[in-house]
Amino acid sequence: MPTETGTPLTGQVVALLAALSAISILSTNIILPAFPDIGRQLGVSSRELGLTLSSFFITFALAQLVVGPLADHFGRMRLVLGGLWLFVAGTLVAGLAGSLDMLIAGRVIQALGVCAAAVLARAIARDLFEGQALARALSLTMIATATAPGFSPLLGSLLTTTLGWRAIFVMVGVAAVVIAFFYARGLGETLPPERRTTRSVPQVVGAYWRLIADERFIFPGTAVSLLMSGLFASFAAAPAILMSGMGLSSLQAGLYFAVTVFVVFAAGMVAPRLARRFGSRTVAILGLTTAMLAGCLLLVGPSDPGLGWYSLSMASFLWGMGLANPLGTAITMEPFGKQAGLASALFGFMTMGAAAITTWLVSILEYPPVSSLGVIQTSVCFVALTLFVASNQIESRTARS
Repeated sequence: MPTETGTPLTGQVVALLAALSAISILSTNIILPAFPDIGRQLGVSSRELGLTLSSFFITFALAQLVVGPLADHFGRMRLVLGGLWLFVAGTLVAGLAGSLDMLIAGRVIQALGVCAAAVLARAIARDLFEGQALARALSLTMIATATAPGFSPLLGSLLTTTLGWRAIFVMVGVAAVVIAFFYARGLGETLPPERRTTRSVPQVVGAYWRLIADERFIFPGTAVSLLMSGLFASFAAAPAILMSGMGLSSLQAGLYFAVTVFVVFAAGMVAPRLARRFGSRTVAILGLTTAMLAGCLLLVGPSDPGLGWYSLSMASFLWGMGLANPLGTAITMEPFGKQAGLASALFGFMTMGAAAITTWLVSILEYPPVSSLGVIQTSVCFVALTLFVASNQIESRTARS
């Protein structure tokens, strides 16, 4: 299996990459079942608590644009470890919050810190691997990372029920400390000094602009970002659909999400094998098409569907996302090994920026939650599919010339 550094793709490497990537999603999804309890204690509505999500995503998106060039200059390790400790500080603020403003402040500090771990997980993978090894590393990382959005609501429900919602922040803070320890011991710095770059602010802006203007990056990168924004929209809509609409308890909703993890597991295992046989781009298009059809199911079905119909759409979307996300990410990052930090930062900005928009739309659209989610997922996946097909055509023309 080809690598750039000779590092073998072991379970330990995958686990560390997944942990770095998943801690941000864990810290977001785990608080969703606690919204009713948090709202009662702080005297705010669930709609107002949605600000803890949008503020996190916006901060996360913008901070990545700074983290990327800093990581290309100073290396990965300083940024990852510093970011995780800042995340722990934000977790302490949020856990002690006595008002919505203090909770939002803690979430903003969390986002400032954890964005380094999340964005640099992709850059570290690109430091270590290339080609099919990179695609496989990202696929295996995605499988492990899928545990976070799947099992974190269940964990959040259990902690809220037994110890109270503040225990959630204790748990994620401890998780960050553990990840920092094992990252420093098990992986460490992956960008040697001779491969680091020094850029002034105008040079950084110029480098970002060149990436935006590069069709090899912007087309597949935007496609994957839009796809992932559909996933975050489903997280934002889930409390209204499953708990308010279908009457599930927070624990039942947590169990529901835990079961959906296995769909992503299966898709992530199949994706590299299909890519070797049919090509990464073909399989990614198949995944995007499947995700778009999943959104259509919500539009053509009843506005208050039963659990079965909603689950069919959810499983289809997750299957498509599980195929397209890792392969599309590898396609986006592959040509930019020398500026992996910068490319990963811009990629992360696009993903979280799109997520901030779709989660905001879920809360403001005056339609039934299922219809709103269907409109959002169908729309973003249609645009994503169009961009990815265009990317393939550009790649084909380049190969022939």
